[in-house]
Amino acid sequence: MIIGFVVLLACQLVGEVLVRVTGAPLPGPVAGMVVLLVVLSVRRPRPDAPVLRAADSLLTHLQLLFVPVGVGVVTSLAVFRDETLPVVGGLVGAWVICVVVTGLTAVGLLRVQAAVARRRRRGARA
Repeated sequence: MIIGFVVLLACQLVGEVLVRVTGAPLPGPVAGMVVLLVVLSVRRPRPDAPVLRAADSLLTHLQLLFVPVGVGVVTSLAVFRDETLPVVGGLVGAWVICVVVTGLTAVGLLRVQAAVARRRRRGARA
């Protein structure tokens, strides 16, 4: 399992380095997750692979990972009190954007699926 944690931390480190070198406007851990996704897509792990066991171990204790976020929210209550309108506006705006993007993505995927089905039907007739 230690090897799995090393792989996860190495991906996060690579993500941090990529963000700092390129100046990309996203957090290093997010870039690390993209690196992990690419690594796992290129090299499919076995079901008993150390990286999967380490990930499962982390997922069983996922609620503990929200403690720092909760502490950050509590320590920032003064900011939320002073900037209520911008915070609520940002939350509602982000929610609306997510709903619209999800809807457009679903519509696009349904159109692609319908087009693929039409092509298959045409190919079956020929």
